[in-house]
Amino acid sequence: MKALVTGGAGFIGSHVAKWLLQDNYEVVILDDLSGGYLENVPPTTKFVEGSVTDINLVKTLFEEEHFDYVYHLAAYAAEGLSHFIRRFNYENNLIGSINLINQSILHQIKCFVFTSSIAVYGSQNPPMTESMSPRPEDPYGIAKYAVELDLKAACQQFGLNYIIFRPHNVYGEGQNIGDKYRNVIGIFMNQILSGQPLTIFGDGKQTRAFSYIDDVAPIIARSVENRSAYREIFNIGGSYPTAVNELAESVCHSMGVGVNITYLEPRHEVVHAYASHEKVYQFFNNDVPSPTDLTKGLLKMAKWANDMGPRKTNPFAKIEIPNGLPQGW
Repeated sequence: MKALVTGGAGFIGSHVAKWLLQDNYEVVILDDLSGGYLENVPPTTKFVEGSVTDINLVKTLFEEEHFDYVYHLAAYAAEGLSHFIRRFNYENNLIGSINLINQSILHQIKCFVFTSSIAVYGSQNPPMTESMSPRPEDPYGIAKYAVELDLKAACQQFGLNYIIFRPHNVYGEGQNIGDKYRNVIGIFMNQILSGQPLTIFGDGKQTRAFSYIDDVAPIIARSVENRSAYREIFNIGGSYPTAVNELAESVCHSMGVGVNITYLEPRHEVVHAYASHEKVYQFFNNDVPSPTDLTKGLLKMAKWANDMGPRKTNPFAKIEIPNGLPQGW
C-alpha cells in the first residue's frame, strides 16, 4: 500500500509517517518546510518539497505515484493568528485541501484521512462531543469545518471514503518550538531555553486538554484498516483539562527551572476547550494506547528540547490585518 502524507516534515505528520512505515506502507511526503524540518522526515520515505496549494505539483504526484491512501496533515495551525491572516489561512488550509480532495476523487483513492481540529466547536460547553453542531469562531476553525463539509459532499457525490480526526493541543518530540504563534507547550519550552519569561495571554485560567503525540499518531496512521471508521468523525487526544497557569508551572518543573511568568493583554480566544473521546475508544479500542500522563509526557519532550536547544522565532511576515494584533505578535 502507498500513502501520501502531507505535512510529513511537520510534527504530527512525521510521526504518522513513522507509524505507517512500521506497518510496511510505502510513504511519500509532501511538505513545503514552512513549519517543518527535514530532520523530521523518516529516511525511508520519498520526500517531495512543495505545497498543497501548488495544483500542478499535486496533480503530478497523484498521476505518478498511484496512492492508495491520503493522510492530509499539512496546515498552518495558528488558530489565534488566523484572524489576522485570513486570506493566507483559507488559501493554505481550505483551497490546498480541495486540491487534494479533487485528485483523490479523480484517482479513486481508498480513503482520505483528514486532521481537523476541535476549533470547529467554538466556545460551546465542554467536553465537546462529535454529536455537537460545529460553531467555529475563528478563520482557522471555519476552514477546517469547510473541509469537513466538502469531504462529506465528495463522499455523497463521488463515493470518496474519508475519516476525520479532531485533535487538540498535541505535544511531544519533534514539535516546532520556534513558532511563537501556536503550540503553547513548545512556546514555553523555547522561552525557557532562550532565557525568557513565559508569556501568558490574559489571566491564565483558560483550560485545555493536552495530547501526547504517541497517544494520537498511531490511531491516525492505522485508521484506514478499520473500515467501520470510514465516513466517521472522531475527537482524539487528551481528556483532562489543565489551566494554562498550571501548565506553565508543570513545564518549568519538567525543564528544571523556576517559574517566571509575564502576563499579557488577553486575546480573543475560546476560554475552555476539551473534548470527549468515547467514540474513538468505541471504534479503535484495540489501537488506543493508555493515555500518557501530562507530567511524564512533558519530561519526555523536555529531554528532547534540552538536547536540541532553542529555535529562532521569526515574526510572521504576511500579516494582512494589523488591527488589534496581540502583544508580542
